[in-house]
Amino acid sequence: MSEQDLFKIETNNTVGRYSVASQDLKPGDVIFKEAPFAYGPKSDSACVCLGCHNPVDCATLCSKCSWPVCGPQCEVLSVHKDNECDVFSNAKVKFQAVEDPTDVCLQYECITPIRVLLEKERDQKRWEEEVSVMESHNEQRKPKPIWEFNQHNIVEYLRGPCKLDRFSEDLIHTVCGILEVNAFEARTPNCYMIRCLFPKLALMSHNCVSNIHHAVDCHGNGNLKDCVVTVRAAIHIPKGGELYSSYTYSIWPTLVRREFLRESKFFECACPRCSDKTELGTHMSSLKCQRCDNGVVVASDPLNDLCEWNCTHCDYKTHGGAMRKVFAAIQNEIDQVEYVGGHEGIQQRETIFRKYKSVLHPKHAYMTILRSALIQLYGKAEGYTLGDLPDVILERKMELCYQLLEVLDVIEPGLSRIRGITLYELHGPIMMHARHQYQYDAISKDDFRQKLKESVDILKQAVEILTNEPVSQPEGQLGQMAQTAYDQLIENFDMLVETAY
Repeated sequence: MSEQDLFKIETNNTVGRYSVASQDLKPGDVIFKEAPFAYGPKSDSACVCLGCHNPVDCATLCSKCSWPVCGPQCEVLSVHKDNECDVFSNAKVKFQAVEDPTDVCLQYECITPIRVLLEKERDQKRWEEEVSVMESHNEQRKPKPIWEFNQHNIVEYLRGPCKLDRFSEDLIHTVCGILEVNAFEARTPNCYMIRCLFPKLALMSHNCVSNIHHAVDCHGNGNLKDCVVTVRAAIHIPKGGELYSSYTYSIWPTLVRREFLRESKFFECACPRCSDKTELGTHMSSLKCQRCDNGVVVASDPLNDLCEWNCTHCDYKTHGGAMRKVFAAIQNEIDQVEYVGGHEGIQQRETIFRKYKSVLHPKHAYMTILRSALIQLYGKAEGYTLGDLPDVILERKMELCYQLLEVLDVIEPGLSRIRGITLYELHGPIMMHARHQYQYDAISKDDFRQKLKESVDILKQAVEILTNEPVSQPEGQLGQMAQTAYDQLIENFDMLVETAY
């Protein structure tokens, strides 16, 4: 731990090693920064350049190892040149041509494990102190299909054709497990996903309501030192308070979060949010009762996936298996429109929103997911830019933002990325709507001034969050835009009030 790190490691018999604040932390305080031990393609990756990790068509191959790269500038990046490039070229293992480079390519499964193994040889001290102590859950993984998959696609491939038999089968399986359980997703500057092994970040305990926020700045320059995670306090954390990260998507319902954690991280989450049938009052898993007017259907025992679900007002009941099918069906509908943008994307999401409005609690996870997407489409999609929106749509966008913020106050409190984006998306419609109301004589000049001040204050909060994001990432770039907009609004505030009518 460096002098700047504001946490310390403790141990107990129940959870093993965990991290606590070594002093009182304020929201935004940097707890630590860390370069990854290794990084590389995700599991189930399509074909990517082994230098910058951008998608490739596989037409250009490295002149030394004959694996896909963007070109000469990428084949010399150290992340490739000093790792698998040497291995493949020495063993004369060439990339096998594929029909569709956008499909999952199993040849890439070995890349990140190779990089971890070679970094172990280069930095034995960090391996022993930080990486070897990570959980691999080998015993839990052995009966699962992933073990046999790794045996064939990684272990046998590395020890056979790649001539890396100096690494034992057990070690390679352990590395695979460490990556599966502990790696964090990150984005390249072009927003393509990779996985990074950050040992300190992996020490943070899981909680479905985290109190820290991490942001990865990966410049795509092919060096470990050019990829850094910054971990900050999201809320006030007292000295000695445990530091919590979330290993899953916070906006999922409890059934889905716990299933993901069970299957991928090999533990049963029993955090306060998972243990509460109302999800800390958000009702992100609750359904409206179809038999009575005011009833809400909630799990009788949220830590039992097969428990009964009961109405709070009548005798209606169902079971966890049925609820899982309902959630899966709704998730499938949302997944179908994930990459649909513009007018069509708005209309399709609004259709799903209306379809389930009478079925799901207003703050349900899937309503929340739809709100998050719609907030960013209204104001940006063609024909729906902020200046084009009529008051009824401006009001719709504001309503969606406020409803989302109510949920985020509970499940992602403090300085979270999604909160910063939502605040940024909120300030514009408040300003535009107030201007229209003033021009229609629906509000007074003083009221308009107050609304404009509200918009500026909300933008200031967005700036405080988003300017902590790396400028290599979209949120950091949005933070720069927000800062410029805020500075201009402050400078021209009085003029905006005087000329708005």
